[in-house]
Amino acid sequence: MFSSRGKKTLLGLDITTSSVKLIELVENGRGYRVESYAAEPTPPNSINEKAIVDADAVGEAVRRAVKRSGTKTREVAIAISGDAAITKVIQMPKNLNEADLEGQVELQADQYIPFPMEEVSFDFEVVGESERDPDMLDVLLVATRTENVEQRQAAVEAAGLSARVVDVEAFAVENACKLLTHQMPDAGADKFVGIVDFGASTTTFSVLKDLKVIYTRDFAFGGQQLTEEIMRTYGLSMEEAGRAKKEGGLPSNYQPEVLDAFMDDMSQQVSRSLQFFLASGSGREQPDQILVCGGCANIPGVADVIGSRVGIPTAIGDPLGQMKASSRAKSQGVHKDATALLTACGLALRSFD
Repeated sequence: MFSSRGKKTLLGLDITTSSVKLIELVENGRGYRVESYAAEPTPPNSINEKAIVDADAVGEAVRRAVKRSGTKTREVAIAISGDAAITKVIQMPKNLNEADLEGQVELQADQYIPFPMEEVSFDFEVVGESERDPDMLDVLLVATRTENVEQRQAAVEAAGLSARVVDVEAFAVENACKLLTHQMPDAGADKFVGIVDFGASTTTFSVLKDLKVIYTRDFAFGGQQLTEEIMRTYGLSMEEAGRAKKEGGLPSNYQPEVLDAFMDDMSQQVSRSLQFFLASGSGREQPDQILVCGGCANIPGVADVIGSRVGIPTAIGDPLGQMKASSRAKSQGVHKDATALLTACGLALRSFD
């Protein structure tokens, strides 16, 4: 379910409540180049709390994005949200062959998954030797209800594509973080780095240690709240407010009366997430740096506001910072949208596993 082999390029397809974003990366020397990109608004009411309720409508948005991007690739990597997945590291004897290991994982999975196994899709990956017992392996077990996978597959198929990889958003973000190392102290080696990805209605706060995700938390907060506040304050429709937020043209009191309060809310959310992280277990340290991603990261000055509030150096995360882009991708505004492409980039990188 979660793994893929083969050298065919995959489109990284990130489906959210506000937009569908697809990106295609190709290897370019030691790095990558953006070959194609497009984003389309998600049809209203087609996704409810991360569950796709109208696969055909979402599929139509994906189809439009594929057409605009100009890509010829028809296989994609998609992701389910972290809160729809169960992840658990279990121990298995080191001397098992591959077939026996699979059988043993399936037997043990039943203990950790609170649903009937016939309703579940799961996969596993050997992490390495267990620190607790050298005769055992640490094995990462990941499971979700099959309906979560099938909803996304149906939307992809409605667009004439096929899903070759189904990942988990948290793993996609971890995968994408190699594209942020140019911004991290010591390229992230032995460092704690906080990544805040502000979506439209949900924000994900992750902490990496040595480029591995050791903590992640989703919470209900996002750019939609700013859009709604603009609507209320200036009597605009949702569409007008969204356009004004991106393109400007709001009255002079917008910054002091609306935007400053929203940035203060963003800072509070980061501060609260840090407190949850520090209280979540032993060995937790204040991050050396915070990188802010998502659409809200484009608000001028937001990194300075968050950094001064939490007392940690803060910058805007740019996964495309060291990449060239094709003229086709540039024309679709890929660099302008870069901060919101963390999950999509992490999925596109599955092409090179």
